[in-house]
Amino acid sequence: MATIAAQQQAKPQALSAAGWRALVASFLGWLFDGYETYALILVAAVALRQLLEPQQLASLPIYIGGLLAVTLVGWATGGIVAGVLADYIGRKRVLMLSILWYALFTGLTALATSYASFMILRFLTGLGLGAEWGPGTAILGESWPPRSRGRAASVLQSAFAMGLVLASVVWLYVAPLGPSAWRAMFLIGVLPALSVLWIRRSVRESDLWVAARDRRQLARQRLAGGHAVSADDRALTGFTVKRILLAPDLRRRLALLLVLSICTIVAWWAVSTWIPFYAGQIAAKAGGNAQRWVALAGLYYNLGAILGFVVFGVVQDPFTFLMVAAVNGFFTVGQFAWMPVYLPELFPTDVRGSAISLVFDVTRYLAAAGPLLAGWLIVSLGGMSTAASIFGLAYVVGMIVTPFVAPETKGRPLPA
Repeated sequence: MATIAAQQQAKPQALSAAGWRALVASFLGWLFDGYETYALILVAAVALRQLLEPQQLASLPIYIGGLLAVTLVGWATGGIVAGVLADYIGRKRVLMLSILWYALFTGLTALATSYASFMILRFLTGLGLGAEWGPGTAILGESWPPRSRGRAASVLQSAFAMGLVLASVVWLYVAPLGPSAWRAMFLIGVLPALSVLWIRRSVRESDLWVAARDRRQLARQRLAGGHAVSADDRALTGFTVKRILLAPDLRRRLALLLVLSICTIVAWWAVSTWIPFYAGQIAAKAGGNAQRWVALAGLYYNLGAILGFVVFGVVQDPFTFLMVAAVNGFFTVGQFAWMPVYLPELFPTDVRGSAISLVFDVTRYLAAAGPLLAGWLIVSLGGMSTAASIFGLAYVVGMIVTPFVAPETKGRPLPA
């Protein structure tokens, strides 16, 4: 089976209908993931003004930071668990479970009656949000030929920004509906569960994962029967994370990628997630409609992430801020594309889900402190500028680490 898989990898691969369906399934999962994530960012200030006591509102950024932090802790936990499960029970199955999970708990968030219940529901939602990326990225990478896999991965990553745009557009129209508009945003988040019906019927597991599963099962049978087994077979029967940590080349690769991931994720969650909140502050000071500018800031920021730039007139604040938000989105969200493009190419199939999820999600435990600390700095320093400058330095570290990560893998088959 391993020989057959290796031969298939060595031959030029044609793009199949199964590859397109894998892209659509992972795209939908990541799109709705983006919506669920940004819905919180857009409505947090409005929701907390209803859920907090009046004396707590002076520290509103800290409470918002707390919600972002627990979401990230849930995201990291769900992502790691789902990545490991995807190696054992399949990418498709975990992908479906993750979508169902975050759709359910996003909808239940609409019923929150206190800050404590809001936080608990956001943690549970975060478990599903984190669980989606690993299996979705793995099944996409394993279903597309080397010559076009990078482009497909970039399209996949853009789905998250499109989800952020979708949330911004929805909030633009839902916000004027009244005090309970924020609850409607979360109720709309139940709709992604419908995509699972199509995924279950139309998407199949990748041939690479099926071959890896069969190799693992055969190795276990040989080991249980007392037969002589090779070092590779013995490794296949072990726990995926343990194998990654014990293999020197995989361990080194993982460590450097974790540093790079920290630089990517910490700065975004600590700085860029505050853009809508900041836009609302600017608009309120200018006597404008704060919630409209919150939605517009999210919209322009994420169009910048997808398109690279947005052409529009710049006449006065907060219009100038919208242009800056678009440019910021191009770099800070757009640069996330290295993860689905590069990570699947660095690890073998039997541990791929575990490895890429470790890189993508472990760092969120550290990133969880970012929004909380940023909220505290905003309150302590009286604004966002200094806090953003401090956390923005993380990108400098990423530039230093990048050349040392791993060799170029462009155009090569995925490791079997």
